[in-house]
Amino acid sequence: MSDYLPHEVLLEILHRLPVKSLIRFRCVSKSWNSLITSHAFIDSHFTQSPLSLPSNSNTLIVRSCKNRPNIEYYKLIHNGNDSSSSLDQSQNSIEFPLTSRFLDYFKLIGSVNGLFSICEEDRFFLWNPSIRKCITLPKPRIRAKTHGPISCRFGFGFDPRTNDYKVVRIVILPSTTVMTKEKKPPLVEVYSLHEGCWRITRGGECFPSGISFNNWLRPVATLNGAVHFGANDWGNNRSLVLSFDLGDEVFRVISLPNGKQFQAGADIGTSVFKGLLSLICYDYECMKIKCCSVWVMREYGAVDSWTKQFTIDLNSRFFRVLGFWKNGHILVETKLSLGWNLCSYDPESQQVKNLGFCGSPFHSFADSYVENLILLDKPNDAVSKRGVTKKRKCR
Repeated sequence: MSDYLPHEVLLEILHRLPVKSLIRFRCVSKSWNSLITSHAFIDSHFTQSPLSLPSNSNTLIVRSCKNRPNIEYYKLIHNGNDSSSSLDQSQNSIEFPLTSRFLDYFKLIGSVNGLFSICEEDRFFLWNPSIRKCITLPKPRIRAKTHGPISCRFGFGFDPRTNDYKVVRIVILPSTTVMTKEKKPPLVEVYSLHEGCWRITRGGECFPSGISFNNWLRPVATLNGAVHFGANDWGNNRSLVLSFDLGDEVFRVISLPNGKQFQAGADIGTSVFKGLLSLICYDYECMKIKCCSVWVMREYGAVDSWTKQFTIDLNSRFFRVLGFWKNGHILVETKLSLGWNLCSYDPESQQVKNLGFCGSPFHSFADSYVENLILLDKPNDAVSKRGVTKKRKCR
């Protein structure tokens, strides 16, 4: 039939199809396979298909980890408009393609547009669950072998100006202190999916002095072409949000409201709530978490637009907030007699629903599940003959 359709009409049809159908349609002919696996089509399908928009996603992908042995699971759960969502685990499980060298969990750097960034020491991967494909990235240039003992803060995001995905490593050098002014600025290394290599940027030169990160183990928020870290300004006794723009690759400071809750050392994480930059702020009493407040930035970049959305009492049953449903419900970890469970909490009715996931604390994760063809045009190993020239060029 495609022989009788104009190319523009064929593209219009294919752009509206789900990923599963497109994967099957590669077998129609060589020309269809070349079209669907081309970089141009992958980019245009993502930008034009309504199924690829996170705001249209009705499905969450949830990570849970179990120990003895340490295994991580990824499953899908339907995100309905009410609290009656159900889960059929046998039909929604996604096979995780990686095996740890150390019988431990992989570090989840983050997820954006359905693409996951995962690492284990100096091994880095990009994984697209919707096409069941994972690629291995080349080793970063800054490592303990070359620079001595280092610590790293990671970010993963999407640059809409170039349709590029980037992994960010902010490398804290050995002489840097945590509580005082840094003797050396950090080194910032970025992996670009389009370029296929790591390169050291000039971002460290604009890193604000006296700033340190908090919540090193938690993924950070990606929004408006930037990754957003919770940070501390010890000299001025305040918390703040430090953003790294993935386009011009520079750091910018986003101030927080005044108040005791936002002093340096506060337990603050970044997230996205209904398309807005948000803060998940924990309050402690007698060394125990008392409550969690969620703040949103109504106008991106405008400090005066910070607004407290709601406060959650954590004293009785909740432990940690993971994220948000499309319908406004909150994903929380709860401590039960048999372990840690993932639940959905409605802040209006205060009803709690067990979603059926249990595992180790601090390793759970949930985000919108988006289908796309990203990585379909990439070899499984990112270091290929085609990529050698690019890698040298980036140096």
